[in-house]
Amino acid sequence: MDERIREHADVLVDWSARVEAGDDVVLSIGPGAHDLGVAVAETLGARGANLHVTYSSGEISRAYLHAHDEEFDTTSSHELALLEETDVFLSLGGGRNTSAMADVPSRTRQSYSGARTDVREARMETRWVSTIHPTRSLAQQAGMAYEEYQEFAYDAILRDWESLAAEMERMKTLLDEGSTVRLVSSDTDLTMRIGGRSAVNSAASVAYDSHNLPSGEVFTAPTATEGEVTFDVPMTVRGESVRNVTLAFEDGSVVDHSAEQGEDVITEVLETDDGARRLGELGVGMNRGIDRYTDNILFDEKMGETVHLALGRAYDACLPEGESGNDSAVHVDLITDVSEDSRLEIDGEVAQRNGRFRWEDDFDG
Repeated sequence: MDERIREHADVLVDWSARVEAGDDVVLSIGPGAHDLGVAVAETLGARGANLHVTYSSGEISRAYLHAHDEEFDTTSSHELALLEETDVFLSLGGGRNTSAMADVPSRTRQSYSGARTDVREARMETRWVSTIHPTRSLAQQAGMAYEEYQEFAYDAILRDWESLAAEMERMKTLLDEGSTVRLVSSDTDLTMRIGGRSAVNSAASVAYDSHNLPSGEVFTAPTATEGEVTFDVPMTVRGESVRNVTLAFEDGSVVDHSAEQGEDVITEVLETDDGARRLGELGVGMNRGIDRYTDNILFDEKMGETVHLALGRAYDACLPEGESGNDSAVHVDLITDVSEDSRLEIDGEVAQRNGRFRWEDDFDG
């Protein structure tokens, strides 16, 4: 076995999920993630955890949804029972076809997503972490040779997470102390309120309220969004390609939208529920181990010199105790490149210009 796979497993179990002896762990394995699953199972065994394995496949989900009558059971009591007894939920992605769900009708996906709210909430109460095993389908989606993609993925995953966490703490502090964020570029001028929120230093560990590996972003939950933003990073949403999405906000809600490609799927997202028209996240990418776009949100939203915004659900970790943030059945990220002709202001002070942060030597204030 490639030694990097074992390193990946160790980072996932120890740094990311903080698994301890006696923890009840559910390990969800994608079709292409078998080798990583073996390594993770071995690591969990060595840590004295209790293991239950499930299988996750886009092709299986597609078959189920195509055959279903769309009246989904909203209780899912058997799955809830499992998750309610789970301490740690680890998801190892890596499928045969990254577009396996592309032809599932939108109303079916919306109905299924809405019916699974309780399951989703129960999973998020665990110490959950999602990661991927580099597969040939992901390499193809990224436009890379398989070996090239492996190097790329492990450069992003096998980081000095403690050092990156310390750097990201600077951005967290700026956001925590700020009241208003303004994002400006040639085709964007967007203002958001962030006062009273707590930014998350997403350093790929549940100890930081971070649940993705790789990670490398700082995010918060904005409100009162006004203005217009264009997302120029190509990506796939619900199995469909989207390009150059523009959203216009008034009174915190999307009032107009367009896209060069994939406008229908953006419309579908916005029509999910009332919360889907509001922002649930403002995220600043800070993982410079990610040096190119790959059409995979797990990597692309963490890339240095990007900012992403998510339509839909806000994360509780960003909210004051007792306060409810934006609620929605969806959380869909969209990304904009801020490497040129752009700035991120916090309370009128430039925190990032052209992708460089104010504490960096090459920052042009």
